Amino acid sequence: MKRDTTRTSVFTRRALLMMGGQVALLGGLAARLYQEQVVDGARYATLAEDNRISARMIAPPRGRVLDRQGVVIAGSRINWRALLVSEQTNNVQATLEAFSRIVPLSEYERLRIERESTRRRRFIPVMVREFLSWEDMAKIGVNAPELPGILVDVGTTRIYPFGDQMSHIVGYVAPPNEADVAKDPLLALPGLRIGRAGVEKYHDLALRGRAGAVQLEVNALGRVIRELDRQEGMQGDDVGLTIDAGLQRHVLNRLGDESASSVVMDCRNGEILAMATNPSFDPTVFNSGVSQAQWREWTKDRRTPLINKATSGLYAPGSTFKMAVALAGLDARSITAGDRVECPGHYDLGDTRFHCWRKGGHGMVDLRAAIKNSCDVYFYEIARRTGMDRIAAMSHRLGMGVELPLDLPNQKAGLVPTRAWRQKKGKYWNIGDTIVSGIGQGYIQVTPLQLVTFVARLASGRVVQPHLTRKIGAAMQSGSRPEEWPNLGVPERALQIIREGMWAVVNEQGGTAPLAKLPDPRWQMSGKTGSSQVRRVSREMRESGKYDSEKLPWEFRPHALFVAYAPHDAPRYAVSVVVEHGNAGSAAAAPIARDIMIEVMQRDPANRVDPPAPRIAQVKS
Repeated sequence: MKRDTTRTSVFTRRALLMMGGQVALLGGLAARLYQEQVVDGARYATLAEDNRISARMIAPPRGRVLDRQGVVIAGSRINWRALLVSEQTNNVQATLEAFSRIVPLSEYERLRIERESTRRRRFIPVMVREFLSWEDMAKIGVNAPELPGILVDVGTTRIYPFGDQMSHIVGYVAPPNEADVAKDPLLALPGLRIGRAGVEKYHDLALRGRAGAVQLEVNALGRVIRELDRQEGMQGDDVGLTIDAGLQRHVLNRLGDESASSVVMDCRNGEILAMATNPSFDPTVFNSGVSQAQWREWTKDRRTPLINKATSGLYAPGSTFKMAVALAGLDARSITAGDRVECPGHYDLGDTRFHCWRKGGHGMVDLRAAIKNSCDVYFYEIARRTGMDRIAAMSHRLGMGVELPLDLPNQKAGLVPTRAWRQKKGKYWNIGDTIVSGIGQGYIQVTPLQLVTFVARLASGRVVQPHLTRKIGAAMQSGSRPEEWPNLGVPERALQIIREGMWAVVNEQGGTAPLAKLPDPRWQMSGKTGSSQVRRVSREMRESGKYDSEKLPWEFRPHALFVAYAPHDAPRYAVSVVVEHGNAGSAAAAPIARDIMIEVMQRDPANRVDPPAPRIAQVKS
């Protein structure tokens, strides 16, 4: 009996201990469930929702670039692409290996993708392949379970409807590099491009816009089930230019196969109506990447298709510079319009002889006749009397040898030297340097843009400022307000003498540019020819009569130049033409300028300003 009582008490204690353990275990479980479901329930619900919802940022549609009539010269089109989101795959290399069996990837592409996926935040998509075909997208969709982290998305890509006709103006876009992304992480968004040249670069921030976001419901494999929410990015502003696309095409057609450039400007407000450089390049190729073979072809071409010759090509202005020398002489009162100089065909200074282009000389000439006949000897003498510093000061006032406020990047300032400039280089400026500068040779270098600005300022008497941008978005730009431009500070009578000489060049018998005369008497054009040497011609060669630039190799021939404005009595348009190694400006450049000016007057592009076309609808996936 006592033994049974002992066993019962032992059993009871064990039962109590077991019951206590169960109660403690169940209590702990209940506490944990309370913590999970009540205390932390909201947090886990959010995590579950995040696991079901994939949030992505959307690259904004890039703004368009339009000509003065609203014609699109840089726009966008649909671009299907494959992206990789690193946080949705456990093995990036395995995913890329599977993807390359469907859409082949080069070793360079795989290394790029792996590098970008390790350097960027894991939730930011990395571009795997752009410009997918329907067949490629179907293969990726069918094999989606074997491609964790891969998604197909739709974006936009840049297109240039005018191809190489506008490339040096509009520029091009390209993928951002690591330095760009370090400055602005949003540039890491797939498909986002930044401007690398031209208007695309100068107005990049305005064109770029602001990023949007999209929320997608996905299953356990990462396949997109449906789109839950989308906040479209803000499209970049449209940029309206002063360029007339039709006139630009005509100018390029007229340049033909020549390595040349031409600029057309409205004298009254500084608007650039055409800016043509030949040869050119297709800007679209930079969007997807330039091959090494294509780059070698461009860089080896001695006609330099990648350079905007209108703003970055540097040339000795030759005889087109003579109006600046004459104006400097009149302003300094070292000459008068009636001063006459005898031209025997050469100009002797010590034991050095400087030749006139006309071997027999021009006889006695005054300023008007010197411009009309382009007499070198007359301008040698005027340069000697006036001095280089005064010539340089007037040239700078006229827009040569200085950087102009044009809304394009990478323009060259050129050079119209001074004595101080020469002395800074540790060399002495001598009188011979001044003599050759009198005919636009020596150290002087200018761009076609500077030449057309020079002529527009001569024609208008005001400090005309060239510009390309008419408006950004709906806001008109203030560049076309000529009432704010100061006068040149030169007496009108002096300007009128120069203009009369330029009129005689084209319209009077014996002028150097009879081929530039316009057929309609209502549109009389005033201009000046120029021919600038690219290598020195010895005195012996000139006096022997054996010098013939036509027989020289192409790269040794002089450049041909012509500058003009029209109509003469009410200047509206100015033009400059530079034909590289074209020999004589009267034969090579003047006829081109004539044909361009005829087209300008017939089109009257200053009056061709229409509202821009409707914006391109945004693409939804």
